[in-house]
Amino acid sequence: CDLHWQDSHLQRIISSDFYVSHSYQREGESLLFNSQGQPLWLEHVPTACARVDALRSHGYPREALRLTVAIINTLRLQQQRQLEIYKHQKKELLQRGATTITNLEGWVGHPLNPIGCLFLTLTEACRLEEENCLEISDAGDSKPPVYQHVPITTGSQDSGESYLSLALEVALMGMGQQRVMPEGLYAQDKVCRNEEQIIARLQDLELDPVLVQTLRKQCILLLEGGPFSGLGEVIHRESVPMHTFAKYLFSALLPHDADLAYKLALRAMRLPVLETTAPSGDVTHPHHLVSVVPSRYPRWFTLGHLESQQCELASTMLTAAKGDMLRLRTVLEAIQKNIHSSSLIFKLAQDAFKIATPADSNSDTTLLNVALELGLQVMRMTLSTLNWRRREMVRWLVTCATEVGVRALVSILQSWYSLFTPTEATSIVAATVMSHNTILRLSLDYPQREELASCARTLALQCAMKDPQNCALSALTLCEKDHIAFETAYQIVIDAASTGMTYTQLFTIARYMEHRGYPLRAFKLASLAMTHLNLAYNQDTHPAINDVLWACALSHSLGKNELAAIIPLVVKSVHCATVLSDILRRCTMTAPGLAGIPGRRNSGKLMSTDKAPLRQLLDATISAYINTTHSRLTHISPRHYGEFIEFLSKARETFLLAQDGHIQFAQFIDNLKQIYKGKKKLMLLVRERFG
Repeated sequence: CDLHWQDSHLQRIISSDFYVSHSYQREGESLLFNSQGQPLWLEHVPTACARVDALRSHGYPREALRLTVAIINTLRLQQQRQLEIYKHQKKELLQRGATTITNLEGWVGHPLNPIGCLFLTLTEACRLEEENCLEISDAGDSKPPVYQHVPITTGSQDSGESYLSLALEVALMGMGQQRVMPEGLYAQDKVCRNEEQIIARLQDLELDPVLVQTLRKQCILLLEGGPFSGLGEVIHRESVPMHTFAKYLFSALLPHDADLAYKLALRAMRLPVLETTAPSGDVTHPHHLVSVVPSRYPRWFTLGHLESQQCELASTMLTAAKGDMLRLRTVLEAIQKNIHSSSLIFKLAQDAFKIATPADSNSDTTLLNVALELGLQVMRMTLSTLNWRRREMVRWLVTCATEVGVRALVSILQSWYSLFTPTEATSIVAATVMSHNTILRLSLDYPQREELASCARTLALQCAMKDPQNCALSALTLCEKDHIAFETAYQIVIDAASTGMTYTQLFTIARYMEHRGYPLRAFKLASLAMTHLNLAYNQDTHPAINDVLWACALSHSLGKNELAAIIPLVVKSVHCATVLSDILRRCTMTAPGLAGIPGRRNSGKLMSTDKAPLRQLLDATISAYINTTHSRLTHISPRHYGEFIEFLSKARETFLLAQDGHIQFAQFIDNLKQIYKGKKKLMLLVRERFG
């Protein structure tokens, strides 16, 4: 690739520690020395670093070090110039809030690994070992390497700088470079892995005052670097996020300069690629004004990893800010502004809650309030979108609000409609708030208990109005102890019964009413449920049969009038002969209305099937048997003959309840013999049994 080593400037750099000049020197357009007279090497950075790597590989560590120092001096000069450019453009760029300036070729994740190469070259010169070996310690070696400051001998530098501080500086410069995310899964994955490798090596450095000073100075330059720095005020929409890097910087800076640590970490929280539209300043892909990330170009394959790193950074800041209301507030705002995944915000809320409520000491109210606020945000985000963890999220929020205190519970009960669905609000939220455990946990006095109960009842009635099908029963349960609220809930059910509710829901509420000791209300609801029901002739195993039998037993126990009222509804809704005959048999066994009253068990008269209301039921049952018989005979097979004869025997029992029942049944059998005479074997069996 036309790479040669004949350049005289390059030869002098690598061969002498004392190659200096006392003024700027140019050769054509290229600058050979900086203002301090130190040599510069202006070449494509990854290529220049490849030269360093080649020198190291071929056994020229001193030469590699000299070239490394020249490259870093060049990078420093470049950083200064970029700062000057930004100063002139700052006003315009800040107004636009976006930039098109970006490095299309990033140094982190580059195939030639320029930053890693420079860092290793410098740190190896500072390594404390028996012999200054060039190999990186084995992976199995658990002891981290130990470094010492080795003063720079290149040039006339008496600045007190060491190769170690230079190593830290170049790593920070490279990691903080604002660069565009490369295309392709492998390239993007490589960026993440290379970043983690460099950070792992940085963590091996023990930060003494000299290194802390280098760290602070470089962090300030990165914050002021504008569009040239990944931590500048304005970055390109598709530049590589700085979350992993910022997490390292935050932890490293926190003991030495907390303000700078927070400023930097908060700046790094952004993830502009997830904002819905490309800002007006972004002209690289003018066609992609889209809100759905996967259809973007180019695609970010590592987005899930990047979002989790963003979450990690936020969690680190929350943990560090425990007890400091002001800092927690700024971190909370950064989370709300920059994190767009409800699952990740929920994870942060859970983390904050765990840190705020240690098992061995008192809760931290500041962090608890942050956890609650994050939880409320998750509720709002997932209210209208499906999330498989939604129930868990709702339960967790109630737990968190309980921990915060009674005011928080009152607040979520009062503003339920913006946080929960009516079903969640009644069945999970209000039910948990009103539970005995919650009352004990908060050790509430009577007025506080009443206030909570009142809020829960108001919520229950609002939910019942909004979604009677799913909330009516919960609302009634929650309002049990307040007569007016209970009446209101009952009225809501009655109003909704004709339109929005199914017979199953109404029967369930009717049974609940009977259990609570309101049989007449139970009867009314059961009657309304009957109007929604339709049992066909062949549905003799329908799940609603038990409810129908219960409703008839309830009416029978209330008295003749109630039974007379429900029988027309039964006749209209139930067309299954066996169910009708079962109801008829039960109604004729005992007198109506008195079965449940002790001492008057036999005083009532049994009801006659010749008079209303049982006459109507008997006629309907006989009619159902006739219709069912004809239906069954159209598709009968010989293996069902025996079952059919038993069915006719049951029919006869019902026919005989009528005054002229035996005549009616005989006529019915004669009709069958006439119509179905083709089914000789079956008619023979009918003759044998019924004559």
